[in-house]
Amino acid sequence: MINGNTELIAHIGYPTHTFKSPMIYNPFFEKHGINAVVVPFGCKPEDYPAFLRSVFTLTNIRGALITMPHKVVTVALLDEVTPTVRVAGACNAVKRLPDGRLVGDQFDGAGFVRGVLRKGLKLAGARVLVVGSGGVGCAIAASLAGAGIAHISLYDVNTASADALGQRIRDNYPAIDVKTGSNDPAGFDLVVNATPMGMNEGDPLPLDVSRLDARTFVGEVVMRTEMTAFLTAAAARGCQVQVGSDMLFEMIPAYLEYFGFPTTSAEELRAVARLSY
Repeated sequence: MINGNTELIAHIGYPTHTFKSPMIYNPFFEKHGINAVVVPFGCKPEDYPAFLRSVFTLTNIRGALITMPHKVVTVALLDEVTPTVRVAGACNAVKRLPDGRLVGDQFDGAGFVRGVLRKGLKLAGARVLVVGSGGVGCAIAASLAGAGIAHISLYDVNTASADALGQRIRDNYPAIDVKTGSNDPAGFDLVVNATPMGMNEGDPLPLDVSRLDARTFVGEVVMRTEMTAFLTAAAARGCQVQVGSDMLFEMIPAYLEYFGFPTTSAEELRAVARLSY
């Protein structure tokens, strides 16, 4: 029930027809009697900078979820961002501090990291490979860097994007050993497919699965199906895996905590979600 005390979380992007967050957050708020609502706001790029500032003049705004195509431009519009945002080069959560400043964080990668940690992977001192240096790959690499890894290898067919991401990690986390240019998965503790490969039937695999060690944890971002061809091949080699949708459900508790709401588990969110794919 929306009333005069309801707090808003603005879900800002364009177009809005693909938005899934309202069907996850709002059933959770309803179940727990939290007087808040996630509302989609369709905002075209040319209107976004002014809109972001104006929406935070509302007295009942709790925060904003930022999605495509605004994640990158948001970084320069805020008063303060985290190292995760600086490495990722994108921001997907904004809130207003009591002094009026707008601050931002990035939780795309946090969802992935929280998921693998809950499954028992130790990231402190780990060696990781991230294949794909687009938006989601940058976000995952940024969160992994913040989780205390020792080494990261980055690969993208666009070598410039992988090199740029590697330099941002070096600038913000100088203790991490960074390499770029190879997608050979041998010898890593964690291997991540952060490319769209697997979205379409018959896509090539993102790397040579025969080079995977059975002890390597393998993660995926593609959500087209739970067990993509890549994850199926990795599991056949004995690898523990994380499906793409885990990242979505694991990041929402991080958002809730950021906005000052009670936290929850990915399992509860899956149970209450009213998703229609």
